[in-house]
Amino acid sequence: MFVTRRLIQLLIGLFLYGIGIALIVRAGIGVAPWDVLTQGIDNHTHLGFGLITILLSGAVLLLWIPIRQKPGAGTLLNAVLVGPAADVGLWLIPADLDLWARILLFAAGLLLIAVATGLYIGSHFGPGPRDGLMTGLHERTGWKIWIVRTGIEVIVLGIGWALGGNVGIGTALFAVLIGPLCQRTIPFFAIKRPVGTVRAADPALTTPL
Repeated sequence: MFVTRRLIQLLIGLFLYGIGIALIVRAGIGVAPWDVLTQGIDNHTHLGFGLITILLSGAVLLLWIPIRQKPGAGTLLNAVLVGPAADVGLWLIPADLDLWARILLFAAGLLLIAVATGLYIGSHFGPGPRDGLMTGLHERTGWKIWIVRTGIEVIVLGIGWALGGNVGIGTALFAVLIGPLCQRTIPFFAIKRPVGTVRAADPALTTPL
């Protein structure tokens, strides 16, 4: 029963994460760094947002090999489910809305991603592919988490922007606000382990995806 509850929370969190991404994309005022890269690649390949999200997750997981990171069930489900969930959201949410409506979409997407992050990380099934890359590099290099995260996201953002991804005020707002929001949602949704269960440190507690 305990594992079932965790699995349900994980799946709900991953689905909501994809919907949150779609809300921010439809807002059109700038997306998160990894989504800038996804949009940039899609501009040139036309493979679709969801498929490119999956392919990028797979590429990131390959980078886990040299830094000796081991994926959990949540890692693999994250890699394959967030992209399709984002596609569902993009199908349901109309584009080219008025500015006031797009601002509301962005705010809703940001809050939803924070809640979704708390749900999927709080299920304790392992970090997302991008989280694992960050924490793995931190462990192998000794560099501070914020340095590793900033370095990765600057590189990703630069490539995505060069490819035509949507960089805007929303990109900056996401970078500034998502950390504090997740700091509240992660402990709120964290499932308490049964008494006597060994609690391993969860490397994903610092940042979403």
